[in-house]
Amino acid sequence: MELYNTLTKQKEELKPIKGKLIKFYHCGPTVYWTQHIGNLRAMTMGDLIRRSLMYMGFEVNYVRNYTDVGHLTSDADEGEDKMEKGAKREGLSPEEIADKYIQIFENDIKKINLLEPTHKSKATAKISEIIQMIQVLLEKQAAYITPKAIYFDVTKAQDYPAFSNKKLEDQRTGAGKGEIVDSNKRHPADFVLWFFKTGVHKNALQFWPSPFKSENVANGEGFPGWHIECSVIAESFLGKTLDIHMGGVEHIPIHHPNEIAQSETANEQKFANYWLHNEHLLVNDRKMSKSEGTGFSLQEIQDRGFDPMDLRYFFLTAHYRSKQNFTWSALEAAKNARIKLINQLRTITGKGQVNPKLKDQFLMTIKDDVNIPNALAIVWEVLKSNIPEADKKATILDFDQVLGLKLKESLLEKEAKLSEAEKTQVKELLAQREAARKTRDFAQSDQIRDTLKEKYNVEIEDTPEGTKWRII
Repeated sequence: MELYNTLTKQKEELKPIKGKLIKFYHCGPTVYWTQHIGNLRAMTMGDLIRRSLMYMGFEVNYVRNYTDVGHLTSDADEGEDKMEKGAKREGLSPEEIADKYIQIFENDIKKINLLEPTHKSKATAKISEIIQMIQVLLEKQAAYITPKAIYFDVTKAQDYPAFSNKKLEDQRTGAGKGEIVDSNKRHPADFVLWFFKTGVHKNALQFWPSPFKSENVANGEGFPGWHIECSVIAESFLGKTLDIHMGGVEHIPIHHPNEIAQSETANEQKFANYWLHNEHLLVNDRKMSKSEGTGFSLQEIQDRGFDPMDLRYFFLTAHYRSKQNFTWSALEAAKNARIKLINQLRTITGKGQVNPKLKDQFLMTIKDDVNIPNALAIVWEVLKSNIPEADKKATILDFDQVLGLKLKESLLEKEAKLSEAEKTQVKELLAQREAARKTRDFAQSDQIRDTLKEKYNVEIEDTPEGTKWRII
């Protein structure tokens, strides 16, 4: 498999650190609000890459975090803590906000058929480990303490910033833009490891004691910055070096370079071998926006009469590194395509075998930087092929291990609407209709067709390959 590595800006052959095991970390959501479908697309892209790896025979240790403290409204350590913002909005504690929106998120990703992570963790569950990493960075003199916070000194990191061609002296991230600018920062790009409970954070709702000395705060009370949680959570479950680290393109300028800097400085070894980044979902060719009413949730999609699998099918039609434009007409097209696929599979009976030639074609697409749109196109090529009908069905259901459209479940769900006795009656009527057609008794044939539809909700289609039927 070849993956596009943002760090090297080229496709590279995937070479696991250990055998067939892939250590995969995916940056998860900040859980202060219902995640919009753009966030769900990002999670689906990670799921598709994971499924592709598993389909190829890899074992994937997949880790996702939940940010429930420390992520300010700016990624660059400025503004209000998002969890506090959510807590004030709803009159709940940050912990209650986190639990509420984690549950909504997990319900949503279950509906769109994302595999459960091997491990998942809140940032607040790793406070002691976060403190330990900060202590290591202080001991290495790669971090320093001011009256307001503890900062990572970016001049102590190699190749910072990691993903751009900018020089460090050109970096001005976090400099002079917000209300928490610290005159004691040594470099504008230095980023926060720990906020002390002072200044604009004097009334922070979430805080913990720490061993760090501050002239303004007793017991070193405060809370972690955003970036360090991912370094700590990744290391705690996957070790000091990962195979794959994934997130959105918005993480390229600040969050991921900061993760690399602190992890590699603390551990003195490479943090991740392959950095993957998904592009954004647009709405009507514009950025998704809550204020403009385009930050759609999965519930809003369902309220419009769509199945969550319609949304997943829509996500399959664009590559993870490409922007995708959401429109209601595009979702309608995805819905129609998915239903057409299920209906065509429903007409096929008998057990078949996976076609090896078509499977090789499918494998070639996912080996090429997980090209899911091309993989989806092969599904339709299978249906048009001249292989036995039962083999078509077996091959497509095999591919669905990657696509995750729950095709087998959809077929079983429809079939379950008929009892065994009803299925027997339907088959008898189909046989009678076939006999009527052979004797050119088309009136009888049409009457049986109408009976099947009215009594059993069965629709039939006469094709060159024979009569096919489906439950509607």
